[in-house]
Amino acid sequence: MSDKFFFKGRRDARQSHIKYGYETQAKPRSGSKKYPLMLVVTSEARKLEVEALVAEAELHAEIELDTREGAVESIGELTVQLSKQAAVKVEKVPARNDVCSCGSGKKFKKCCGQ
Repeated sequence: MSDKFFFKGRRDARQSHIKYGYETQAKPRSGSKKYPLMLVVTSEARKLEVEALVAEAELHAEIELDTREGAVESIGELTVQLSKQAAVKVEKVPARNDVCSCGSGKKFKKCCGQ
């Protein structure tokens, strides 16, 4: 006999997040204490500069000094973190019946909201 006549509920309970592609685990935030930035610099002077940038941005990083000949500096993770723009905050427009923000004491709809 087919189980479709006696089925109650979903066959794969709580598996719909897989089908729709939802992220169930939080992504690690790079630059935090748990997930520090991994940076490589080629000189001691450059290491001090990068440490100052990391401290100014309030991030955490492990900076490795590589003085071998032909070594390549790797601070891409830091430049990505520094180039992120802050979220734009928009002031809330008062509702029609709220007191006007200009200070007249009238309702917004009779003052500035014409």
